[in-house]
Amino acid sequence: MTEAEWPACAEPKTLPEFLSRRGGLTTRKQRLFAVACGRRIWHLVGDERSRAAVDVAERLAGGWASDEERLSAFGGAEDATESVRSEGAARYHAACAAEDLVYGERLGLFDGWYDASLTGEQGESEEPAQAALVRDLFGNPFRPVAADPSWLTSDVIAIADGIYSEKAFDRLPVLADALQDAGCDDEPVVNHCRSNGPHVRGCWAIDLILGKQ
Repeated sequence: MTEAEWPACAEPKTLPEFLSRRGGLTTRKQRLFAVACGRRIWHLVGDERSRAAVDVAERLAGGWASDEERLSAFGGAEDATESVRSEGAARYHAACAAEDLVYGERLGLFDGWYDASLTGEQGESEEPAQAALVRDLFGNPFRPVAADPSWLTSDVIAIADGIYSEKAFDRLPVLADALQDAGCDDEPVVNHCRSNGPHVRGCWAIDLILGKQ
């Protein structure tokens, strides 16, 4: 993988593998990637038990859910997967993706986004969209950005925290303005906040400001 290949790669499997070799793939980020892939196919996740599993997995990534909740969600999602076996491959893989998210082993997180990638309908592939999610979560690993403490004003942190906790990504341009008001002239950060996305919880620019890994 080269820097030129990074923004053009449409194979989500290649990107996390590259990040893993560099030591930049934390369990939290991997979980949020798998959750984002599950959210993309939400229209196929029809059973409320499967949807609950995705919600619990996202809260786990933020430290807002317990292992007991995960176990309970896994039991429900496992039953939901069995109940949709006859509803077609797309819905079955979507249910599997939700179940994988609350599986106890880290391998389940890989399986979560991989199962989501198998749900493409009418010949459409989920992989290019998943690759775009990886780039939102991790930015450009060839040009890591460090937050300048002078940017981290109370306004900047409050806006970033609100975006993260409420998934209010429509406020990212407001964050870009606040960063510039604080003296931030780092183009990758400001430009990412002004970009059309996709943006999901775990977005690298928000994590940079909030000090999350």
